[in-house]
Amino acid sequence: MASQRVAVVTGANKGIGFGIMKELCAKFDGIVYLTARDEGRGKAAQAELNKLGFSPKFHPLDIDNQASIDKFAEYIKNTYGGLDVLVNNAAIAYKNAATEPFGEQAVNTVRINYFATLALCHALFPLLRPHARVSHVSSCVGFLGKVNGDEPQAAALREKFSSSSLTEEECGNLMNQFVKAAQDGNWKELGWGSSTYAMSKVGLSALTPIQQRAFDADTRADLVVNSCHPGYVDTDMTSHKGPLTIEEGAVAPSYLALLPPNISEPKGAYIWKDTTPVDWVNGPLPGNGY
Repeated sequence: MASQRVAVVTGANKGIGFGIMKELCAKFDGIVYLTARDEGRGKAAQAELNKLGFSPKFHPLDIDNQASIDKFAEYIKNTYGGLDVLVNNAAIAYKNAATEPFGEQAVNTVRINYFATLALCHALFPLLRPHARVSHVSSCVGFLGKVNGDEPQAAALREKFSSSSLTEEECGNLMNQFVKAAQDGNWKELGWGSSTYAMSKVGLSALTPIQQRAFDADTRADLVVNSCHPGYVDTDMTSHKGPLTIEEGAVAPSYLALLPPNISEPKGAYIWKDTTPVDWVNGPLPGNGY
């Protein structure tokens, strides 16, 4: 069993995550794990994939619960001895009409989209085998230019986020600074953007090159992590306003998950929905920015 290749997709029971499952089940040479926090929904999605002729495995995983993360990591380690692909798709987004205070939205969105994703990375990265691929589902609003509050504070924040020496700890501190500013009500004056989802994804995009630098220094060969904008997709998260299908939304994340061995690029990069690399710091964003 230990020699079998293993891929894991988080938040995979619906939306883009389900689309990624279809892609990986069709193209990945190994076992694909559908993970979801709700066991009933996860198993229902697994059954849907079975109807399509695929044979994914299911395991419950709530990235917002450290005990759930630890249990899953232990399961993968004991069952397979390692991991070859991780797609970090699980995330939350408040609707535009949400009535929760901005500070509360910031706390929950950053906790799940940034810190919970990071916690899962901490648990699973030690299990990555040589040539493993990590694919972060970011967003068009995870572009650095979305840090667009008052100047010159916003420019100072963008400079910090884009520093080639930014550490994981410093990136986390920046995320916590945003949450505090959101709670205090002075986020715009301090340079931050006015979307908690965008700021959480800026953090994830900034984390990507930090993680790649760590991979480059790792003794395991050819570990690669990238983030991507999947496109504006017709999902529950977008209130079904996105024009793209979940299959179209799965293109970029799946492309990053299936990058061939020993590539020189993309590594630590920010990829557009059509797999085009985008300069995360300067842009421009392709097309209409979606």
